[in-house]
Amino acid sequence: MPRKRVIIMGAAGRDFHNFNVFFRDNDDYEVVGFTATQIPDIEGRIYPADLAGPAYPEGIHIYDEADLPRLIREKKAEQVVFAYSDVPHEYVMHRGSLVLANGADFTLMGPRHTMLESRKPVVAITAVRTGSGKSQTTRKVTDILKEKGHQVVVVRHPMPYGDLLRQTLQRFAAYEDLDRHRCTIEEREEYEPHLERGMVVYAGVDYERILREAEKEADIIVWDGGNNDLPFYRADVHIVVLDPHRPGHELRYHPGETNLRMADIVIINKVDTARPEGVEKVRATALGVNPTAVYIEAASPIFVDDPSAIRGKRVLVVEDGPTLTHGEMAYGAGVIAAKRFGASELVDPRPYAVGRIKATYDKYRHIGTLLPAMGYGDEQIQDLEATINATPAEVVVIATPIDLRRIARLAKPAVRVRYELQEIGYPTLREALEEILAEGRKEKPWSTGVASERLSQLH
Repeated sequence: MPRKRVIIMGAAGRDFHNFNVFFRDNDDYEVVGFTATQIPDIEGRIYPADLAGPAYPEGIHIYDEADLPRLIREKKAEQVVFAYSDVPHEYVMHRGSLVLANGADFTLMGPRHTMLESRKPVVAITAVRTGSGKSQTTRKVTDILKEKGHQVVVVRHPMPYGDLLRQTLQRFAAYEDLDRHRCTIEEREEYEPHLERGMVVYAGVDYERILREAEKEADIIVWDGGNNDLPFYRADVHIVVLDPHRPGHELRYHPGETNLRMADIVIINKVDTARPEGVEKVRATALGVNPTAVYIEAASPIFVDDPSAIRGKRVLVVEDGPTLTHGEMAYGAGVIAAKRFGASELVDPRPYAVGRIKATYDKYRHIGTLLPAMGYGDEQIQDLEATINATPAEVVVIATPIDLRRIARLAKPAVRVRYELQEIGYPTLREALEEILAEGRKEKPWSTGVASERLSQLH
């Protein structure tokens, strides 16, 4: 029988993973191309032959998603797989309608065919939207597990924006590893806070290989999710974070709703800064689709290293890039800190934006008087540095998870904003984890029946 011809729509993460675990060695399918969106400069490259396997001696081309109708026709594709995250349900079906109109099947792949089974217990942290608070939740989870005496390794959702072959399997244990792997700002934002805590972090492209290496030095693996994507590994404990600043989004974005429905622990974050009606709406909606999960309310309190440097000053706020762009947030912790500690003015950087930072503002017009810390490559980092230095502010408020001064030369004083997860009331995250570890989690429909055994080893 001829192999079914497939195109995978992605953004340099979930698409590669789905290919590796399901299509790479599958004689029933031939992947004739990837398409790319969301991330700059992914299209035009090739998924390397050494990663694609013997069936693809020339590798697989990565095209711009805008070319999808033409590709379906020219490649005679019979199936198109949608494989990226943090997009509205309506957006997904618009893409589906486009695919169907061009004659191909439109597919979403689920946990049974995409989640790898670990030999060690896995705690997964995901969210319903980018910017909900996964990072501080992951840090809290690793702290709890380390205090219980576990050897914890973090595996981070992929961000392979450079040389894919060199990024096949990456291990980070020191700051020098960030330079050695030529990490972007986005990568550093996710890895550096773990390194500050003495954690080992794995990431890359081939998550089967990554898992087997991580298992060699861990007795428990923490999956640190990206965007609102599903875990790549079957989780023994699945935690999802909700954001009451965006009530209703928990059931409107793919695949965040899936995470909510699968979760064992649901954290309603930012209850200290969100409107009470937003918190109540998120809670009611979540309980309607997942009434059996453990629910925790939490805040993400802000810490500024020198609040006095902000008071009375004209400040430029630099926030996490993805949270502002496809995360659609209009502000973040930096704006809250600037207002709380008495900044006289938030200086608008848009008139001073250059190059790729200006292009970001042109694409994401909801971003206001703050600067997204975009840095997917050297050119974008240089444009970010130039925009900061050209903006006539007295102080830069850095509200990214990393200190931008490590990689950019700032011509003005700067202060950092940090945030950590803080539970409010009971149960706490520690109590919820201990309860699940003690009782054993119910098997999911796609499970292999080993979760309870692994959890009993942890307890």
